[in-house]
Amino acid sequence: MPEFDACCDPAELLDLSGRKGLVVGIANDRSLAWPAALHFRQAGAELAITYVDERTKPHVVPLAARLEAPILLPCDVNAPHELDAVFDAITDRWGKLDFILHAVGSVPPGDLHGRLTDCSAAGFSQAMHVSVHSLIRMAHLAEPLMKSGGSLITLSYLGGERVVENYNVMGPVKAALEATVRYLAHELGPSNIRVNAISAGPVMTRAASGLTGFAGLLDATARVAPLRRNVTADEVGRAALLFASDYTGGITGEVLHVDAGVHVESPVAAAKMNVKSEES
Repeated sequence: MPEFDACCDPAELLDLSGRKGLVVGIANDRSLAWPAALHFRQAGAELAITYVDERTKPHVVPLAARLEAPILLPCDVNAPHELDAVFDAITDRWGKLDFILHAVGSVPPGDLHGRLTDCSAAGFSQAMHVSVHSLIRMAHLAEPLMKSGGSLITLSYLGGERVVENYNVMGPVKAALEATVRYLAHELGPSNIRVNAISAGPVMTRAASGLTGFAGLLDATARVAPLRRNVTADEVGRAALLFASDYTGGITGEVLHVDAGVHVESPVAAAKMNVKSEES
């Protein structure tokens, strides 16, 4: 344990002891949701963990064991009743919920790799349902469990604010997700339920590897960002921990950029980032 000066009150240490959280979006140990879950657990929270399907289950089970998660269930948000079953289990075991990390997204490869102009209605609907409506549904199911307030946290990206080459259909989807954060914050605020998003810089995850030119985007982002580097998954996880804690008790409807500052750069710098992405 770190040592503190006599003037410092140990009670001010960030502590989630006694709190219950749901983490949706761990696919493996490279998922952005994984370091966040580790930080939640190390801060004392008890966690419910989900996996998408039988293909991802073998990767998630040992991680859930490391987290000592008492609830581990499948949760494909496209599958009828799976999300409801997760909340039923939380209700039966805990009878309450303090925070949720929503870190899911999906779009057919053909629609992800093609122009937005050519995106199919089915692909657009799937992307919106998985990335956006699933957060709305979780908010609906969580509200009665957050009797003393709570925190909903989701993950976004700069492509929802400005054009990032090759992000394609996910740009409008993330824009919709960020608007949803604001509207949910407005509606749930009277119940002391906070809703925030983390706009994370590019990190090499399983999902990100499906983006065309992602290696070039990483390189260009590190050149353009004020910190002259990319962020780490752990930095995103620590930001999620902050949103789950009382230290952000007065913050809701916010999109926090954890991106080494690239979002503040000029359109000229952004253009260089897009060109680099195209060349890779």
